[in-house]
Amino acid sequence: MNLSKITYNLTAVTMGVHALERQRNDGNSLLDGEGLVPIYTGGDIVTPRSYDEWDSARRDLTQLKAALENIAPGERRTFLEGMVGSLLLAVRLFSGGSPTYEQKVIGLVGADRGHEDAGMIAAGRDRIDRLLSRMGFVRGSLADRVRSWEDGRAVCASKLGGMLDELMAEAKRRSDAMIFDTGDFSMEICPVRDVPYPARCGFAERRVDLNVDMMFSRAGLKHIICHNIYPGHATQTLYAHAEVSAGRSTVDALLTSANAVTGCVQEGIGDQGIYLIDWMEDEDDELTAELRNLRSACQTSATWAYMAEGQSAEQTMSYLRDTALGQEAWVRGRLRSAAHPFKGPFAASFWAGNEVVRRVRERVSDANRPGFIRYLYGRAHSPQSLEMYQPA
Repeated sequence: MNLSKITYNLTAVTMGVHALERQRNDGNSLLDGEGLVPIYTGGDIVTPRSYDEWDSARRDLTQLKAALENIAPGERRTFLEGMVGSLLLAVRLFSGGSPTYEQKVIGLVGADRGHEDAGMIAAGRDRIDRLLSRMGFVRGSLADRVRSWEDGRAVCASKLGGMLDELMAEAKRRSDAMIFDTGDFSMEICPVRDVPYPARCGFAERRVDLNVDMMFSRAGLKHIICHNIYPGHATQTLYAHAEVSAGRSTVDALLTSANAVTGCVQEGIGDQGIYLIDWMEDEDDELTAELRNLRSACQTSATWAYMAEGQSAEQTMSYLRDTALGQEAWVRGRLRSAAHPFKGPFAASFWAGNEVVRRVRERVSDANRPGFIRYLYGRAHSPQSLEMYQPA
């Protein structure tokens, strides 16, 4: 099989697995109803495989794995090997298997095992300390000062709608100019409560759910919009679909949202979104980014300690409050998510994804930026394949 045939078959198998999981687990889905591929626009491009049991899907994936021996070493083979391995582990989970948390972090998510570096986390807290001092927040513990800043910058409910409209328009303007023209595409941001996430992108419904149990500053709302819409998840989906439709990308680019090794890069694009559209404006943006990075790294360490090492829930929550400086709703949500048998290990995808996208982005020259954007947005990637980017 050539690359085009392999990627078509991979996409067809993936969507067949997606369909079987939803069918078999009706009402009890391991993926809470969103499926293996939450955002998918290839229904008129790729015909999914039809499965009625897991062994057939496993056989097809094993055949694809063998076919990759015919693909030359490089970033495409690296991605495809990671994706097939990730899907095999997903099928193992769907069919009742019990891989370890470590196996899921490495094989399903594509992230590294273990804790994030404690020195790096301490350095992040030091940067937050200095920023708060520069901004005049000097009284109390570091956690107290973060709370004071969050309280002081929180957008009140009466102003939330207008603020979101203003920020959405600017994010779209920048994304359309710098990443991809999204045309008349838009999404609505809807307040929700008692959910384990700060926000969630519902591309098909054209809505983003925003957890209003949490406080958001203007800078925090900018990040939510960048992560989920412009230039994040929604823009990535539109870009990849356009590239596939034009014949410039193979059809596996339609799998960028899969709960698999692609998830790291999707989250990385979201978390790096504000940099990708050059929208860092002030110290509030800088502090928001530092807090996001700290919390992302800390949640990776905390969920590893909780799920892989048996740390207690109380210790885990204390770490997320005291070291990650997290709001209570976020702390509870992280613990709730960590124990999810399929999605729990994806806590590691945010830090892993942010870091790989950041590293590659920071070494791209202005002259090579258009090619980098095509590489980043126009293909499905694992962290390992993205890291292999080389200017044309």
